[in-house]
Amino acid sequence: MCKGFPRFMICAPSSGSGKTLITCALLRILERHGHRGASYKCGPDYIDPMFHSKVLSIPSRNLDLFLMGEEGIARALEKGSYDKDIGVLEGVMGFYDGMKADSVEGSSYDICRITSTPAILVVNCRGMSKSVVALIKGFADYDKEGLIKGVILNNVSPMIADSLKKDIEDELRIPVIGMLPKLSERFLESRHLGLVMPSEIEDVLAKIDIVAASLEKRLDIDKLIKIAGSAGDIKRCISTDNEPYSSIKAAGLSHDTKPVKVGIAMDEAFCFYYQDNLDLLKEMGAEITFFSPIHDSKLPDVSRIILGGGYPELYARELADNISMKMDIVRAADNGMPILAECGGFMYLQDSLSAPDGASYKMAGVLKGSGSMRDRLGHFGYVSVSSISDNPYLQGTEELKAHEFHYYDTTDNGDTCLLTKPSGRSWQGMQVYKNVFAGFAHLYYPSCPILISRFMEL
Repeated sequence: MCKGFPRFMICAPSSGSGKTLITCALLRILERHGHRGASYKCGPDYIDPMFHSKVLSIPSRNLDLFLMGEEGIARALEKGSYDKDIGVLEGVMGFYDGMKADSVEGSSYDICRITSTPAILVVNCRGMSKSVVALIKGFADYDKEGLIKGVILNNVSPMIADSLKKDIEDELRIPVIGMLPKLSERFLESRHLGLVMPSEIEDVLAKIDIVAASLEKRLDIDKLIKIAGSAGDIKRCISTDNEPYSSIKAAGLSHDTKPVKVGIAMDEAFCFYYQDNLDLLKEMGAEITFFSPIHDSKLPDVSRIILGGGYPELYARELADNISMKMDIVRAADNGMPILAECGGFMYLQDSLSAPDGASYKMAGVLKGSGSMRDRLGHFGYVSVSSISDNPYLQGTEELKAHEFHYYDTTDNGDTCLLTKPSGRSWQGMQVYKNVFAGFAHLYYPSCPILISRFMEL
């Protein structure tokens, strides 16, 4: 199937250039102009899509080559396009930064190429004037596919903005479609895992609207829409018989199967979930109920639990104080309830967790181990997860795509699975207790639907 869908990607020379802020501002501007926008984030990031969702009040989807493959990227792009008339993709890191230091594979540039999506380069002009032209020229010359179709100047001095625009357009023949001056307020703060979450920023929508109003004054929206319209078709040439993510078939479930009640932790501490994972659960017959290990006194009426990643260390006292919830989870685990937990959820299931100030708090105690902050990233990046000992979820040569990104570590990361980086380096991880499967890896369910099939059938 082929389908036209206007779209563009907001990319940049490096992280910290303002991609997320400008992406959110553009989504607001497009909404004001009557467009029904869809949002996407390149790479495995959870937090940037939360900002997109907060702005649009719709799910934001990730586009990641390692986790999804080219067909999975096309599928996610198409899924998000339903009932929408324009797509805004946010890039990851620098435009050409891929999965490996010596390759553009998996980079924003690569995803633009795979999806035939035009790129808009956001350039942070702080501390530069004419050098901005040289920087853009370098990125444009390296662009062998001719994907960069426009530029947005961020943090640009109004005194030089117009002359810079003229130089870029005259010398490079690339249109400057927007200019955002330096704003007095700092709008998006960061912490050890990236940006703070939108729920932590007071009046976040009002702040994004301030940026949107300023950007719109110097935005050629007609040119932006024209660039979006130059995107190629979304192509899906996939055989139904060989569909790798045909979840219903993989699970052996039919549409009339009785729904399986799945409780998913969703609050300030646990909020890192891929939309594709939630979709797969529903397609396999899950009836999802969200609950809060912080605020709810007991588990909802469910037969399975998922504890995602997030920032439990910031709410360690509140989690520790909710004794009735911890007791419910311990009983569920002891009784053999299927439980999947990753990163923050994994630490919550262990014996104790230290807050950033060093104070230690008692967690659920389903699993052995204590979590605490380290002075540098632990295992960082993409991994393939495979079984090295008996467990209810992964067997034989089955492989699950995932990624790790955490400054916290624990005294017992488990030894049930082998986690292997694309470089070949590997280590052991994942703890299993009865039907609990937990570890630091953030799992991408569609890469191994049989895992979720077993989770639903146990």
